[in-house]
Amino acid sequence: MPNITAIKDAVDAGKLLASSAKNLTLWLNSPSLPQWAVQSLQELIEEEEWEELNDRFFQNMAFGTGGMRGRTIAKVPAKSEIGEGGSKDPDHAAIGSNVLNDFNVTKATVGLFRYTSKFLNEDGRDFEVPKLVIAHDVRFFSRHFCELAASVWNQLGGQAYIFDGPRSTPQLSFSVRFLKAHAGIVITASHNPSHDNGYKVYFEDGAQIVSPHAEGIVEEVNQISLDETGEFLEKDLSRVVTLGQSADDAYLDVLEGSVLDRELLSRNQPKVVFTSIHGTGRISSVPLLERLGLEVSEVPEQAIADPLFSTVQSPNPENAEALSMAIAQAKVEGADLVVATDPDADRMAVAVRGDDGEMVLLTGNMIGSILAEFRISQLKSTGLLPEEGTEHATIVKTFVTTPLQDRIGHSHGIKVINTLTGFKWIGAKLRKYQNILDQRLREDQGIALNYDETNYQTRARLLLDYSTFYVFGGEESYGYLANDLVRDKDANAAVLMFCELTATLKESGKSVLQYLDEIYLKHGYHLERLGNVYYEGASGSAKIANILRSYRENPPQEMNGVAIEKFVDFGTESIEDSDGDEIPHQDFFFVYLANGHSYAVRGSGTEPKIKFYVFGRQEVASATALPEVKKSLEAELQSLREAIEADAAQRAG
Repeated sequence: MPNITAIKDAVDAGKLLASSAKNLTLWLNSPSLPQWAVQSLQELIEEEEWEELNDRFFQNMAFGTGGMRGRTIAKVPAKSEIGEGGSKDPDHAAIGSNVLNDFNVTKATVGLFRYTSKFLNEDGRDFEVPKLVIAHDVRFFSRHFCELAASVWNQLGGQAYIFDGPRSTPQLSFSVRFLKAHAGIVITASHNPSHDNGYKVYFEDGAQIVSPHAEGIVEEVNQISLDETGEFLEKDLSRVVTLGQSADDAYLDVLEGSVLDRELLSRNQPKVVFTSIHGTGRISSVPLLERLGLEVSEVPEQAIADPLFSTVQSPNPENAEALSMAIAQAKVEGADLVVATDPDADRMAVAVRGDDGEMVLLTGNMIGSILAEFRISQLKSTGLLPEEGTEHATIVKTFVTTPLQDRIGHSHGIKVINTLTGFKWIGAKLRKYQNILDQRLREDQGIALNYDETNYQTRARLLLDYSTFYVFGGEESYGYLANDLVRDKDANAAVLMFCELTATLKESGKSVLQYLDEIYLKHGYHLERLGNVYYEGASGSAKIANILRSYRENPPQEMNGVAIEKFVDFGTESIEDSDGDEIPHQDFFFVYLANGHSYAVRGSGTEPKIKFYVFGRQEVASATALPEVKKSLEAELQSLREAIEADAAQRAG
């Protein structure tokens, strides 16, 4: 066969990896592949697009402990994939074993169904029909993948629920609990580039999957062959249930219920410019703010759902450029603040008005620290938290989130839990605290609590008495959560929280930046910088592995001329959090320098890159000394980050 000969010759010439050739041949010979897909691969082989074929086939897309994420639009698309729609509306997702497409979505859904059915049987609930809720964002093929997964689930004997259009990730998390479903899926690649999409899995507690469910689902997915997907590729939506307005209202009701002082918010309404950066945020954030009487000015060009995210270079609210249109609008309108949500509305960025009248962007660490201080202080003022604090209340954050939040929590007399990166670990803590409460109430009072139907204030008091009350949590990458009925970071709720914060500061005549400086004066000036080094494709994957391996085998002895005081390897050491729970092993390293600075190293779980988190702190003698402290620490961390990245380039090989 001409294709097989060309593949063999490419391997012999060193143009095609052996693993790519093996997977490519398997796909070409599969009866599951429709004609257009075969034509696409034949075209790429004939055009000798070996680098493209390596990227598509060097591995099978891994269904990791959270799901899958990667390209769905290829770098070099075949004509059969683009079809009549062109690059702005392609007919098919790219074909390949390492691409998010119909085959990998089907495979993942079959595996998830089999695991869920097995779990229900082993849990004595074999009489229950496996229920699944699916949400999706605005990306290429998101609606199609959502409907395909729902169709697969129903064909296997389950019951799938979908929304009538795009919805945010946190609403999916809530809806799993609200509908008492057994599992949930979000089709999203969050803030990744427009060519990506993803498939993220949740279990019946509404949180992303963790052990033991994660490993069990992965095992089931990995047992499914490509050939098994063929019978499910034609969609049948006849028994799929589309959720109505009541599902949206239930989510908004819960977020509205977490407001601590509605009257104050009404008296001091902040003037807000909002952008969803073409994504799902406006579907919930805008109605939520309007419910509470706030006027919201949207950026009209970015209120349009657009899979190309055509008004920004990247839909990531961490990037200043993504907020530039909103900031310009805020200047014209004299707004107090700008709030922006990413495409699936689990992350929120903020710009606030400075003393000079200009809008100032805050980092995720700044936003989280401000909200943590505000939330704890407000809960104390309302009497929900005791003034002296309690070990039965906690902040939950990730290790790579600023240590300023540790200081804030401890200064208020409450516990601080650090977790691995990823909100699923925060969700797992919430599940633990709920389970402890349920168990102790049964034992002590003979009460079976309906947790989700119990209001926020009552839940807080019960958790303080019998378990641990989750006050606030977040991660440096612009993710925050204050309501425990949602089990993932929630930008819609964070938008409301920040508006309430701004209104409260207005009441006392303070600006957000003045409030932040007060925190620095109390706890020391903290500064963080993030370094990202991208390595795409098959060769990039090897470089990432080289860096992580070299840190374990050959840890740095000094960095930027400063000696290393302590090196922590989360992959080999036994580490416990403040609850006494062991931290799962992971290729993640924390490096402490002799001058008090530190940095962390990890491979991104969602993008092809290595991430370096750099932390610095200096004491501040007075308000007048703060500007100079900020300037000097900025220079120190910039130099340290450059040294870390240069060292990584050598380790990459």
